[in-house]
Amino acid sequence: MKVRKWFMLLLMFVLCIPTMGISVQAAQTSPGISIYLDGQQIKSDVAPYIIPKANVTMVPMRVIGENLGAEVNWEPKSQTATISKQDTLLSMTVNQKNALVNNNSVPLDSSVQNKQGRIMVPLRFVSEQLGLTVNWEDKTRTIRLQSGNVATMTPPPQDVLSETGGMEPSTPVVTNGELRGVWISTVYNLDWPSSGSYGNPAKQQQEYIQLLDELQAMGMNAAFVQVRPSGDAMYPSTLVPWSRFLAGTPGKDPGYDPLAFMVEETHRRGMQFHAWFNPFRATTDAKTDQLPANHVIKQHPDWIVNANKKLYINPGIPAARQQIINEVMEVVQRYDIDGVHLDDYFYPSNVAFADDAAFKAYNSKKIVSKADWRRDNINQFVQQLNQSIKSVKPHVQFGISPFGVWRNSNVDPTGSDTKAGVTAYDHMYADVRTWIQQGWIDYVTPQIYWSFSFAPAQYDKLVTWWANEVQATNVKLYIGHSPYKLGTAEAGWQSAQEIINQLNYNQMVPQVQGSIFFSAKDLRKNPLGLLPALSSYYNR
Repeated sequence: MKVRKWFMLLLMFVLCIPTMGISVQAAQTSPGISIYLDGQQIKSDVAPYIIPKANVTMVPMRVIGENLGAEVNWEPKSQTATISKQDTLLSMTVNQKNALVNNNSVPLDSSVQNKQGRIMVPLRFVSEQLGLTVNWEDKTRTIRLQSGNVATMTPPPQDVLSETGGMEPSTPVVTNGELRGVWISTVYNLDWPSSGSYGNPAKQQQEYIQLLDELQAMGMNAAFVQVRPSGDAMYPSTLVPWSRFLAGTPGKDPGYDPLAFMVEETHRRGMQFHAWFNPFRATTDAKTDQLPANHVIKQHPDWIVNANKKLYINPGIPAARQQIINEVMEVVQRYDIDGVHLDDYFYPSNVAFADDAAFKAYNSKKIVSKADWRRDNINQFVQQLNQSIKSVKPHVQFGISPFGVWRNSNVDPTGSDTKAGVTAYDHMYADVRTWIQQGWIDYVTPQIYWSFSFAPAQYDKLVTWWANEVQATNVKLYIGHSPYKLGTAEAGWQSAQEIINQLNYNQMVPQVQGSIFFSAKDLRKNPLGLLPALSSYYNR
């Protein structure tokens, strides 16, 4: 009997081999996905498929080469795919979370895959890096790629827009005073512009127009655009160099004023434009050889701290803080922005930060605790920046998006019922409560990037805590949401309904006056079918 049983198991195993070695067409299938380039359907002998958790569409690398005019190569030994077109060179390696784009490391939602000898690459990432616009139509399961070579998609030149008053404005979304914002990251070219648009102002403008059209169609009414990714500028500045994320090279002029264009296009649609600054991040790594002479690292090396191989401007140096305020005010004075927005880049969390010398040299208040001194540095920065903004343009809003947990109640009984490993007060030295109570900010947007099911930092508990913090103040409360987590393994993110449930909960809390979503690229991917649900929610 044992022999017969063993034989039957072996037979079953042999019969199952074809299904275990299933073809790429059926692996992780999403049948019926159609792909069009400039209106012409792209044919493939291997069906595209979607990686569910990452919500990334994968296509054969050969499709890229044959249809997008790129040169492709696969190196079996290193399991690396390279794709090149004009001045763009992409390199992706199996199981690597980052790609190289012209030798710059860029994070990936999903990398290249080798499926039974067929090399599959992430369509959106590759297409956008090569300068194409990518749109997903959920109802028809259609991906539409736009090369920018079609005349109807080319935006009018900027000078024509300014002389004629521009295109007819879109009808603003009716939101009854509710803010519906989206963070638009420029660092690493995550949301805008694509690295494939380097040196092509018309392409960058087209990409931004397309992005705004999509966001407005989702029901959004505010864009929070990262104009200072890392000690640089997405606009012509007399104080800091051009960002490398515009032309591919630090300090290189992209050939137009991106910020002026973005503000104009955003306002044309009746949407708000908030200029988002990373205040104290100097670079995204420790490399300095390619930085231009007017970068803060070159001009003031004594202001710089290397913390875990990333360079930061030391908030403990008064002159450094004032310089950042001057740089923000350059934008406030020159552009018709609706708001100045800071994220949570104050002091880096959970890494050594070498500021003993500054603690000794710049501690006129004789503060005993270095932690309290650090918080005082940030408090002074926030207070003085607010005063500077209001003295010039009182109508410009000033808001900050701190980490979602201020303090845990086991450390401070007035903190939230959470068990977060990092808190804004204790690890980033951001005393948000003081900012709110002193009226130094107009709005606060805590990044509550957890679900109702995540016990250490539960969504509803945190919203309620922050609502109590702004109660009886003039500070507005917007909630920062994380659609980028949809489809991940973290508790609560297995359905797009999580975001809808969060929005429904917000409506029951009077202090909550809007939401901001991180980030644009994640909304555009329509994770787990979020967009139809979001549209239904906002249009009900």
